[in-house]
Amino acid sequence: MDRDQFGHDPQVRFLRRAFAGMEAAQNKLLKGINVSPFDGRLNRTRIAALKLFEKVWIVYSRWGISTDEGEMADVYMHCFVHILRAQRIPLPEGLFPADERIKNLISEVAK
Repeated sequence: MDRDQFGHDPQVRFLRRAFAGMEAAQNKLLKGINVSPFDGRLNRTRIAALKLFEKVWIVYSRWGISTDEGEMADVYMHCFVHILRAQRIPLPEGLFPADERIKNLISEVAK
């Protein structure tokens, strides 16, 4: 019996690739600021970033913006970085390249 009955569903495969991209990008960023991805202090940050991401993603959906898993991961990372900065965690210049369109959208949604 195939244990992964959902693995053939294109939407499930899309989400798995998106979440893998989010995790890889987050780990790269955390490595750049010398923070372990297992640091317990990140729990609140991740929860806040996910809540913000969900709000931003709703706006994306309403706008009918076609996205791929890379774009989805990029939007999440912008949310994660936004929360890190709101928590006054310094990020070295150039560590995370900002997309002004996404950054502006997050600023609007986060108000």
